[in-house]
Amino acid sequence: MSYPSTVQAIVISRTGGPEVIEKREIPFSKVAPDHLVVKVQYLGVNFIDTYYREGLYPPPKFPFVNGQEASGVIVALPTDESVLNDPDYKKRGYKEGCRVAVDHLGSYAEYVSAPWNTAYVIPESVSTLTAVSGLEQGLTAISFMEEAYDVQKGDIILIHTVAGGLGLLMAQLAKSRGATVIGTTSTPEKAALAKANGADHVILYKSENTVARVLELTNGEGVHAIFDGVGKDTFESDLVMIRRKGTLVSVGNASGAVPPFPPIRLMQKNVKLLRPSMSTYICTPAEAFYYGNALFSLLANGTLKPQVFKEYPFTAEGVKQAQVDLTSGKTTGKLVVKVSD
Repeated sequence: MSYPSTVQAIVISRTGGPEVIEKREIPFSKVAPDHLVVKVQYLGVNFIDTYYREGLYPPPKFPFVNGQEASGVIVALPTDESVLNDPDYKKRGYKEGCRVAVDHLGSYAEYVSAPWNTAYVIPESVSTLTAVSGLEQGLTAISFMEEAYDVQKGDIILIHTVAGGLGLLMAQLAKSRGATVIGTTSTPEKAALAKANGADHVILYKSENTVARVLELTNGEGVHAIFDGVGKDTFESDLVMIRRKGTLVSVGNASGAVPPFPPIRLMQKNVKLLRPSMSTYICTPAEAFYYGNALFSLLANGTLKPQVFKEYPFTAEGVKQAQVDLTSGKTTGKLVVKVSD
């Protein structure tokens, strides 16, 4: 199969608000010998897309093709013989025409060229839409709940923004591991969704005192671990709600980055604080193979069930609206962009 010399892509030429998002025809990047090429069918929408667009994470160059998550069909395999003979490559089972989900910065285009170890073969029992809906957030949930804090049976876990795409998968996974799950969200409708996906207790942070409720539910001890994607607005209360020797995992910056603070504050309860990234947990081919197998096994057996909030068109306006909706706090589950059939 072949790919074109130019592609339609979602790009930004400067950082700023949603208005900087454009759809433009650009030259298709030169394909590196260790890359495979994927014809994209779906794109996943993530907060990291807004971080690059706003400049919180500086784009490496302009024009910058945004997006880190895609799924589709392989149209070209690597050409590097050392790659083709690599045992780690061979056990992936890549073939032209097979479906893959891709974790690679610069994916918002009709075709994406990506390093082979960033692509995950989609099993027959999992749809291409489910794969893109579960890739980034599923890999994040699994690696964070195994390495940042290894969730165990009997643990009490707090998940902020539990009705979002990542929050729902974390609730499902923590519940499957035998933990008691406490979540925070904004509306009764979101709370009902979270409870249907594994949350035992859901706190409506706009009308309830989150700290008082968590301490009430834990008999004043606090929770074993907090997974916090909010950032600045919840960090101080996290330090109150975590128990002695607990673990605070700073997952994201939805309200802004956590301000600098003196580490000595962790000493009061011997708290562990982490700000991990999924890409640093899943860096080597062996790690990618391990976590990819774990993810697609959990998707196939129904332990993880991504909830798609809405499909958006592959247009500048469609992607703008997706990012506005994502950051509004009004969505639940996963937002996706449909590129092709």
